[in-house]
Amino acid sequence: MDTLLVLITCADAAEARRIGTALVEEHLAACVHLRPHEAIYRWQGQIEIQPEYTLLAKTVQARFAALQARVLDLHSYELPGIVAVKAGAGLPAFLDWIAAETRTGIT
Repeated sequence: MDTLLVLITCADAAEARRIGTALVEEHLAACVHLRPHEAIYRWQGQIEIQPEYTLLAKTVQARFAALQARVLDLHSYELPGIVAVKAGAGLPAFLDWIAAETRTGIT
């Protein structure tokens, strides 16, 4: 199976909801979870500590490029964190559902 779990950091809950909703509406992700967290990172030479949201989007490899492009279109960050991890295993019926939900629009 070519299921991916995609982590995407967002500035706040509103941005996370907007991006997550677009990804599901456009069949780029089967579902998206939103989780608040605090991030510590170095940006332009300075240590930053900021509240953020992480999206966990479930998709398939064939939709990743389009998902990434759409996130870049909608995102406020100059360099959004977008990282995809292959799902090594999962409930077969759930993985099939992810594939079915993201199949729409693929030509």
